Amino acid sequence: MPDIDAFLASCRRIVGVHHVFTEDTDTAAYLTEQRGRFTGKALSVISPASTQEVADIVALCNTYRIPVVPQGGNTGVVLGSVPDTTGTAIILSLKRLNTIRAVDTINNTITVDAGCILHNVQMAADNADRLFPLSLASEGSCTIGGNLSTNAGGTAVLRYGNTRELCLGVEVVTAQGEIIHGLRGLRKDNTGYDLRHLYIGAEGTLGIITAAVLKLFPKPRALVTAFVAVQTVDQALTLLTLAQATCGATLTGFELMSDVCMQLVEKHTSLKQPFAQHYPHYVLLEISDNESGSHAQQVFETLMAKALEDNIIRDAVIATSIAQSKTLWQLRESISAAQAKEGKNIKHDIAVPISDIGNFITTTDALLQTAFPGCKNVTFGHLGDGNLHYNISAPAGITDDDFLTQQAAVNRVVYDSVHQFNGTISAEHGIGVLKREEIKRYKSAVELQVMQHIKTALDPHNLMNPGKLLSLTS
Repeated sequence: MPDIDAFLASCRRIVGVHHVFTEDTDTAAYLTEQRGRFTGKALSVISPASTQEVADIVALCNTYRIPVVPQGGNTGVVLGSVPDTTGTAIILSLKRLNTIRAVDTINNTITVDAGCILHNVQMAADNADRLFPLSLASEGSCTIGGNLSTNAGGTAVLRYGNTRELCLGVEVVTAQGEIIHGLRGLRKDNTGYDLRHLYIGAEGTLGIITAAVLKLFPKPRALVTAFVAVQTVDQALTLLTLAQATCGATLTGFELMSDVCMQLVEKHTSLKQPFAQHYPHYVLLEISDNESGSHAQQVFETLMAKALEDNIIRDAVIATSIAQSKTLWQLRESISAAQAKEGKNIKHDIAVPISDIGNFITTTDALLQTAFPGCKNVTFGHLGDGNLHYNISAPAGITDDDFLTQQAAVNRVVYDSVHQFNGTISAEHGIGVLKREEIKRYKSAVELQVMQHIKTALDPHNLMNPGKLLSLTS
């Protein structure tokens, strides 16, 4: 057994006595995941203020064989940023690593600490007349380190890519407490294995990202947003193809929402969908233009006219002001909160090839109705990159808690269908604990074996976020 008192005393010498928390009143906020479904225990919560302090703490943990759970904003949804209930691990909070290190408007990069809140990075870019395009519902509290560790997606992946594609370099503390200085900001670097990509999306199981060089883009001169009604998902896909042909690279967002989603939003918020009647599905699409507002409007009007002429869409509203655009986006961004107010549900963050989304929804909806008659599908997501939030609510007359007892069976129907369509059971939220066992069914033995070899090679004592992503034990 490690000498815990000696370990904590050494931690206090490294980060200061006021940044090593052991009392329940101080640690409670770090132990429960953001949806309140699980509360773990920790030996301590430790909050370093620099990369060197992170390295020193991790080296100490390696010496004492103390597991480390890195945590940013704790906004994850797969139990990846909280410890288990043994109380043997520390939480390493990166919130004090929150410096915008540099903005380079010629190289179009921003270098930031991992604890920087996403919104603050967006604002730093904006102040430099640049755009950092990663945008998430949790952007006011999630951190760049968390975004990188889960390879977060968001609403602008269609044009700009996910977090992995927005990152040029990372600074990482290894499981042994050494520092990889990879903040080079290069778009071309063909000098061996790309360690950056290894650590991005690893959920803190291989090392701790402490800083990153991120891509910036010219700030668009105009944004045009439209809310469109369609009869079927296939029509939405046809509209997507037409939008890509008409708008080219200016097409930034393309979000799909079912009418069930809009009815929940209208029930639980003051928002209303903009049409006189309800339609089966809606698309929220946006273009960002670097030429002019008039050019963007002209492109959009051309798109809408063609879509109406070809009978692809049933109705459309184009925002004529920033306020109207924000209102349309609120309809999309309020779905999750409205669904939570309606009751508990079984959530899925899946992706299938874009061309198969219509068939996937039709097929899987039917399978679920056969297995769980009357269940309600709350389907929305990033149609432009194939990522759906495919959520299932209880049938009428069945309590949420009773329905949740069937979660494993519901998941099996959904995930087996995803697999049949050559998709993934986790598109942008990660694996964490919730999907750790599930991936064994859908990843090949060879893939899992290679992942385990990498984990063992880089973290031989299984101290880095143990129990997450892979089901190895300490």
